[in-house]
Amino acid sequence: MIVGSIVALVTPMVPGSLDVDFPALARLIEWHIASGTDAIVAVGTTGESATLDMKEHLKVIEYCVETAAGRVPIIAGTGANSTREAIELTAGAHRVGADACLLVVPYYNKPTQQGLYAHFKAVAEAVPVPQILYNVPSRTACDMAADTVCQLATLEYIVGIKEATGDLDRGREIIAGCGDDFAVYSGDDATAAQLMLLGGKGNVSVTANIVPAEMHQLCLAAIEGDRERAETLDNKLARLHEVLFVEANPIPVKWALAEMGYIAHDAIRLPMTPLSDSYRDQVRTALRDLGLVS
Repeated sequence: MIVGSIVALVTPMVPGSLDVDFPALARLIEWHIASGTDAIVAVGTTGESATLDMKEHLKVIEYCVETAAGRVPIIAGTGANSTREAIELTAGAHRVGADACLLVVPYYNKPTQQGLYAHFKAVAEAVPVPQILYNVPSRTACDMAADTVCQLATLEYIVGIKEATGDLDRGREIIAGCGDDFAVYSGDDATAAQLMLLGGKGNVSVTANIVPAEMHQLCLAAIEGDRERAETLDNKLARLHEVLFVEANPIPVKWALAEMGYIAHDAIRLPMTPLSDSYRDQVRTALRDLGLVS
């Protein structure tokens, strides 16, 4: 079971051409490994999966696997609102060596709970790789019920869920209903510490892009039940959690990484655009308060 701080890694791009900036991606991976990040999600929402074509998508996953070289697990974002496409992406990620796959609830077409169960069951039966469900109704316009999650938890290869509602009662219900062998991960940085203190196994984190060492320590403390230390670390990062969502993810986090010198500015693909001028002082101040920029 993968536990701890799981960075939802950005996909750096080359300004102008907007090709994937593979040297910058390698530098980010090395930084995360050195900083104690426990696992990396390649080409999730933060990695702009929606703007990469399938060939690029699989190339980024393969590059992350090769660069990490077994030093840290690579979780491939392979969800889609087409079951056939989700199977194809998941099979491709398995073929290039991903340790697990992260599959978002199908978006836009709004399936029923029965449809959600059948969708994820079909992927699990088609590809023999550990699979983590991903529920984020704020983006998908479809909410997977706790009962559906617990049904899916009985299937081989479905090993966990990234629960991004921020609803701690929902998280508690899934933890209680699915058992210790099923990993519940937070997908909401602002409430992640509390979910892990309730028994969650980790945090699939946007904030970890900016402060990987601190997020590793926070997750370790919360998973071990050290409430005082976890809450102290979380309070220190609370403003950063907030400003990284002043506009749609990954706009603020990519701008922040550029300010820190890790990736190029304005290297984000349409329909996403660079961070609006009106929010830049907020993000810069949060970075400065943590000593991340001068």
